[in-house]
Amino acid sequence: MTPFFTLRRRLGQSMLAAAALAASCLPMGAAQAQTKLKWAHVYETSEPYHKWAVWAGEELKKRTNGKFEIQVFPASSLGKETDINQGLQLGTVDMIYTGASFAARSFPRLAVSYYPFTFRDADHVIAYSKSDIFRELIDGYKQRTNGNTVTALTYYGVRHSTSNKPFNNCDEMRGLKMRVPDAPAYTALPRACGANPTPIAFAEVYLALQNGTVDAQENPLPTIEAKKFFEVQKHIILTGHIADALLTIVSPMTLARMSPAEQKILSDITQEAAVNATNEIRKREGELVAEFRQKGINIITVDRNAFRERVLRAIDFPSMGLEKRDWDRVVNLR
Repeated sequence: MTPFFTLRRRLGQSMLAAAALAASCLPMGAAQAQTKLKWAHVYETSEPYHKWAVWAGEELKKRTNGKFEIQVFPASSLGKETDINQGLQLGTVDMIYTGASFAARSFPRLAVSYYPFTFRDADHVIAYSKSDIFRELIDGYKQRTNGNTVTALTYYGVRHSTSNKPFNNCDEMRGLKMRVPDAPAYTALPRACGANPTPIAFAEVYLALQNGTVDAQENPLPTIEAKKFFEVQKHIILTGHIADALLTIVSPMTLARMSPAEQKILSDITQEAAVNATNEIRKREGELVAEFRQKGINIITVDRNAFRERVLRAIDFPSMGLEKRDWDRVVNLR
């Protein structure tokens, strides 16, 4: 009879051999521990930001041989924009898309990029993303947040107004209830024109327009399309008051789990995604005015310079927590 301890040893050897065989049948990279990163944002799955974030997740998995994978959570599914910004510090998210308006709550100087009438056009925004002032501001943000790292900037589009009450100039906005993001510089245009800026979470804007909680809102044309605001607004007013952008930000806790080479891979991928999303947004902006007209939306062209003069005269930089010297540097970029 085979002794018990000999039988046990043989069984153990057989189990180890079976486990080794099973592991050898797994796809390359599956046998190593895989880290899934959460990338959160508030935009729709139909928008280029989401599409290219998903692409970035697939690319990261390829380029790290399956060690890292990104799961993208769109449309405020992990919280409002304020929540996901806080999540970087709490460890509930690894990466986010966010506007400088929200990141600026930690480092106010960063808000200069979304102050009204700062940028001339998309080319100016892209020049800013490659400038010394941008690097200086994101470095300051990183220090203030103990490591939140901006890896890319994606063009978001020129923000225009939509309304159920038409207006052709600043004075005709008086008394208008306009939804704006919950950040100071977005209130500058309505405040300067006597309207009532009303912060409402992005996910709740459609319903607020539909039920009359607010009369108007402002966003780039591709966002007006993606969020279907044109269904509940009669007029699009081409105020062009802010050329906006999104920051891709990675948590310091996430970067700490990566080698320098892996960090560079992630940075490179998010920058590639930003370039591709930027190109799509620019193309779509050029198509949408005609398409909205075909849908029966009234398109109103206004004197943008008159709005600019009113805003710059009415709203001073210190009240926004901004430094005029930063604004001058950005405005003068070529």
